[in-house]
Amino acid sequence: CRRFTNRKLKKPSQNMIENSMFEEEPDVVDLTFPALDPDEVAFEPRSSRLLVRGLGQHDMDEDEEDCESSARLLGMSFMNRSAAHRSSSSPYTRQAPPRSCSRPSGRTMIVCVLFLVIVASLTMVMYFLPGCNFTKRGCQRTNKTTPSEQVYPVSTNGELFPWAQLRLPRSIHPLSYDLTLDPDLDNMTFTGRTVISMSVLHNTKLIVLHSSHLNITKATFKNEIMLSAIGDGEARDVTVLEYKPRQQIAVKFSEELKTGQYCVLTLDYSANLSHTYDGFYNSSYTDTDGNKRVLAATQFEPLAARKAFPCFDEPSFKATFLIRISRKPTYLTLSNMPQAKSTPLLNGLIQDEFEKTIVNMSTYLVAFIVANFTPISSHVSETQVSVYSVPDKKEQTDYALDTACKLLEFYNDFFEITYPLKKLDLVAIPDFLAGAMENWGLITFRETSLLVGKQSSNLEKQVVASVVAHELAHQWFGNLVTMRWWNDLWLNEGFATYMQYMSLQTVLPQLDIGNLFLAVRFRALDDDALNSSHAVSMDVNKPEQVEEMFDSVSYEKLQSFRPLPVTIVFIYYEHGHWTPQNLDFSSCPQVEVSAQHPNVSEMMSSWTSQKGFPLVTVSRKGGQVTLTQEHFLLTSDNATQTSSLWNIPVTYVTDNCSLNFVKNLPESVKWLKLNYRNTGFYIVDYGDEGWAALISALSNNVSVLTQEDRASLIHNIFALSRLGRVSFHQVLNLLKYMSNETQTSPVTEALLQLNSYIKHQFASLMDKQTWKEEEEESVSKQELRSALLKMACSLNEEKCIKQARAQFKQYVESNGTLRIPGDLQQVVFTVAAQSNEDWETLLSMYGQATYDAEKRKMLRGLASTQDPRRIVWILKAGLRGGLIQTQELPLVIYTVCHGFAGYLFVWDFIQENWDSLIEKFPVGSFAIQTIIKSATSQFSTQAHLNQVEGFFSSLKERGSQMRSVQEALETIRLNQRWMDKNLPTLQKWL
Repeated sequence: CRRFTNRKLKKPSQNMIENSMFEEEPDVVDLTFPALDPDEVAFEPRSSRLLVRGLGQHDMDEDEEDCESSARLLGMSFMNRSAAHRSSSSPYTRQAPPRSCSRPSGRTMIVCVLFLVIVASLTMVMYFLPGCNFTKRGCQRTNKTTPSEQVYPVSTNGELFPWAQLRLPRSIHPLSYDLTLDPDLDNMTFTGRTVISMSVLHNTKLIVLHSSHLNITKATFKNEIMLSAIGDGEARDVTVLEYKPRQQIAVKFSEELKTGQYCVLTLDYSANLSHTYDGFYNSSYTDTDGNKRVLAATQFEPLAARKAFPCFDEPSFKATFLIRISRKPTYLTLSNMPQAKSTPLLNGLIQDEFEKTIVNMSTYLVAFIVANFTPISSHVSETQVSVYSVPDKKEQTDYALDTACKLLEFYNDFFEITYPLKKLDLVAIPDFLAGAMENWGLITFRETSLLVGKQSSNLEKQVVASVVAHELAHQWFGNLVTMRWWNDLWLNEGFATYMQYMSLQTVLPQLDIGNLFLAVRFRALDDDALNSSHAVSMDVNKPEQVEEMFDSVSYEKLQSFRPLPVTIVFIYYEHGHWTPQNLDFSSCPQVEVSAQHPNVSEMMSSWTSQKGFPLVTVSRKGGQVTLTQEHFLLTSDNATQTSSLWNIPVTYVTDNCSLNFVKNLPESVKWLKLNYRNTGFYIVDYGDEGWAALISALSNNVSVLTQEDRASLIHNIFALSRLGRVSFHQVLNLLKYMSNETQTSPVTEALLQLNSYIKHQFASLMDKQTWKEEEEESVSKQELRSALLKMACSLNEEKCIKQARAQFKQYVESNGTLRIPGDLQQVVFTVAAQSNEDWETLLSMYGQATYDAEKRKMLRGLASTQDPRRIVWILKAGLRGGLIQTQELPLVIYTVCHGFAGYLFVWDFIQENWDSLIEKFPVGSFAIQTIIKSATSQFSTQAHLNQVEGFFSSLKERGSQMRSVQEALETIRLNQRWMDKNLPTLQKWL
């Protein structure tokens, strides 16, 4: 049974509110008056306005300045007080001269001197105070000087670059791009021509856009009175200025471009294909005949379209695209739209031209590929769905095609808006860093995220289906409707994640996606419990900050809100941009306001504008039940707790199914469990008596709670133990019931939390596991068996080790014809890698493996070795690339760090190779976040804390300011605190 309510929870104590009024220091308020030219005002996302906690948030018009509220709060009282002392006469009125002169007294002289000193001091402070420009509307946080005082950087040719902001001016808006690309895969270079048609929104004398690592050889410009006139008239040569640190180029004009005009900028350029994993990059693979095959592919999100063609590389600059690419006859090309025609060229190449996009797209969604891939295809309504792979892996594409077709049909019906393009390609790239990328009409995947063999386990199919579901959801959330700027990435990723789980539960229920959903939710809670976390919508003012937005908070937090009317929201903002401010459910006429959710916008704001999540405390006194909330924050050092409340959709279950949630409960109610099935993003503390009642109920009958509720109890009590709210003795009491547990989620969460310390609690469960695959096994059962056997073998359980070695021996002797069940492959390969002889055998098999899911498990097995020489070798091999692709280095590091001493080797490796790492992976990227977290998460001593802090402090602009570094330091301090407090109790229990 379950009950739902949406109660306004009791506020925390006044002291807590007083100590945590602001999440950030208020900015200096500016109070001057001159109006600014549109080109000199940097666009600032509306969500970055300073909000004073407790004073409320009010929507502001688009043309209002970002810090108006701070000016009012901090400046108006000063101006009002000053006005009260002014003379009613004009300050410029000439006063009559005095009738007589007299020598001032000594006291007067001293007062006058002091007055002059004060005035001079104030003048100097105002003159030299950094970032203070006084304007009528108040503080411009991103525009620190007036136009005449703007400090401009120097471009590459020595001239002043005419723009001094990270964000582009809003005077010019691109309408269409005409791209011609000529890649040379023999020399790993390409040339290009970009023709950009633009409209002038405000009078301006400059055009600023993005370009990175492009050698611009020619630039021409022409003005057009009407859009239809493009192509007529003569173009004139123009000079292009470049400022490399911000990856911007600019064209200056002596005369203003007028509002309403149309213009065309044509840029010819050359460049090298990228050797990293972004931009227009080269890749290669070895086919089954041993031949090396090269290809070129793109990855533009978030800031890399500018590496392939000059463009307005921000999400809000949507435009249409017409793309032409030349190729050798043995290759094919792919892009967002279907191919329109192919033209033989005089040099023996073929130029493929693609249809012009029928939708406006952000630049990060543009994509193109030059390769020798092979497709399989099907149709959903009017859309051709295709899956592309290297020819040797064509037989591994069937499942992805079938899944994509089912999901596309589901989304078409669910959104009541048909997918707008004629085709949808899903492409497996041999060398691809991300899991997948939602390019409109041309979704790119890592091979392990798209390809599965016909005999693959349901667990392996679950991975593929999850990624496909997420990327297809983006064709609506993210592509059709796009955030204005990267500070609101959660609007893309949160809704896509929500739809990912919801769609799979409907379309492919046999995949038991709920267990994966829970595991990901728990890890997101762990990350958001740190003081170094961030609000889902926050200021993003540096490229590395853009990269760092791709984390669990952006992906997981929003999809906790199951009541969201996603269809209505989507339809309302179709083809547009959205921000938290215009995500206004009340403005949608189709939304019905219910008693359960009287104000969805208010509820959403409480979750998007502040970091962290609430700790809900349940207390019962007699029959009275009281719920209170406070910020769940694991660390208190330099904490920035929030005083705002979260609007929590409370769900609950009790042992009395006939109850409605009221303040007074009958004494017959023995226990109360909040957050039914763990659908909410919060943690609950039940107090000593409440925990005792729940532990007792589970000890008597495991099934009184769902597996989701049992898993959430385990996660919550461990979190509360780290916080110091419950004793570790209570944690161990809860775990006593585990010998009777039969479901996956509670077991895997408990295993993760305590790892080897809970061997004895799981011994009976491990003994029940079989090494044989049964017919029609559920995904949940496969997950449970895999988790328990991996644990048993990691603890050197003799029976487990013996069985795993026997399986590996049979597999080797059969030359791969004898299949190891997919859910057991990892444990078998990991055990094999602990033997010198079998490690070498496994390495040889890894080089010949064709099934990518199996190959990745082999790699994890190889990386689990405890041999120091092999650890060093595999780390260097991953960085070097070749046999072990560099895209797999974060996985290698993650796996090595789970060994007994592997994290020490990794920490040394990171310090020695940091510059090489950030050449491969951008600063702040998810790969770098994973590397830092893996290497430092097991440190628990002051010596290691000092090492980590010292190393990253020395990096300066090469990574010292990353949020992941602050998370690492915070985690080490938490580990220190936990060890000091709980290690004696744990040792005694063991």
